[in-house]
Amino acid sequence: MVRTAWMNARLFFDGALLSYIALFRWLRPMTYLASKVVLAFIQPGKPAQNAYIERFNRTYREDILDAYLFSTIQEVQAITEDWLEEYNTIRPHDALGGLPPYQYAAAKP
Repeated sequence: MVRTAWMNARLFFDGALLSYIALFRWLRPMTYLASKVVLAFIQPGKPAQNAYIERFNRTYREDILDAYLFSTIQEVQAITEDWLEEYNTIRPHDALGGLPPYQYAAAKP
């Protein structure tokens, strides 16, 4: 997960050492950015340390990846775009008190 605030960017990382090395080789030319990125490692077997993305991944896997047989990457992208629109606007979220995001945002002063 990459937070968008460049001054305090964080990458939550649970990959192998080779991925870690590749990441920093990629960041090296961007010295300013590389100096602002903090890696926060997730302990193996502790998905709760990154619960929000784990929840999203599970929902995406169940709703899209397990529900369809895809023929092309374009098909995956099209179905994913439709699903993301529904997920981010129509579908109620427990974390928002059972409201869809657009209703929750409209209710905030």
